Amino acid sequence: MSNNSAIPNDNDSTGHTNIFFVCMYSFISVVGLIFNLLALVFFFHHIKSRSQTIVYMTNLAIADVLLILTLPVRIYYYLGFDDLPQWLCEVLGLVLKANMYGSIFLLTCICFDRCMAVTFPMSSRVQGGRKKAPLVCLGIWMLTFGASVPIYLSKRLQVTHVDCFDSLPVYATRPAVVLITLFVGFGIPLIIMLICSWGLARAVRRSTVAQTDLVDGRKIQRMITTSLLIFIFSFLPYHAILVLLSLYGEDIPYPMEAAYSYSLMVACFNTVLDPVVYYFTTDTFRMSVDMGALWRMFLLNSQSSETQRSRMPNS
Repeated sequence: MSNNSAIPNDNDSTGHTNIFFVCMYSFISVVGLIFNLLALVFFFHHIKSRSQTIVYMTNLAIADVLLILTLPVRIYYYLGFDDLPQWLCEVLGLVLKANMYGSIFLLTCICFDRCMAVTFPMSSRVQGGRKKAPLVCLGIWMLTFGASVPIYLSKRLQVTHVDCFDSLPVYATRPAVVLITLFVGFGIPLIIMLICSWGLARAVRRSTVAQTDLVDGRKIQRMITTSLLIFIFSFLPYHAILVLLSLYGEDIPYPMEAAYSYSLMVACFNTVLDPVVYYFTTDTFRMSVDMGALWRMFLLNSQSSETQRSRMPNS
């Protein structure tokens, strides 16, 4: 593997300063933290009427916050400070990757839960299964962190030269590991989301309940489209790069190392986009964040200002 930095250099004295990464990770940290903390306040405020979907959303917001809390150290590193201990880089990398895959599984559960709720609204077995959402979330946390720890322990034993956040993960150069990661961590969730999206769209078209005022078909369509677009935009580039890196083996060219760093940044941007899923999926959340009212208020103020200017006498 090449020892070159995995990102373009803006400062030759440190070898890894990158203002673009600093700006993007700063934006993700500030905006993502604000959005997800507001979402958590909302979810816990409505804890008495908590549905299974909100259980998944609460855990998703927690996973996003934990991921965001690792980013300030990355910002510090990309500012050009190379005095970070390697163990800290590896632990923060473990937390970031575990919460990234936790977000993938939780987004899949949200889509699956919505599909079951709309497609089988009267099934007692389905409703009983949906009530196990807390156990499913616990299993996701155990799976993501439990699967990540052995990988990072093997990385410490096998890799002799490392460079904090510029080092590629051990699974990026091992086809067997990346195949499992791609299949379990991205392929299966994507297939489930596609099937559930098809099922939701079919229920909207054919179900008698979905054609009444009890179910907002347009809202469901927006939720389907938004969830899929966010999922594909956030995680497809990262996993596509993993496949390409596994094909190169240990002789990885510099452009591919840089592409990995950028794809990881795009995956982290998912923490900013997840609140969009909350907005389209939860009725109460959408009513609490009334964007239409804000837009009408803006238009009203604009019209008032124009009226006042028109009434002013010309000098």
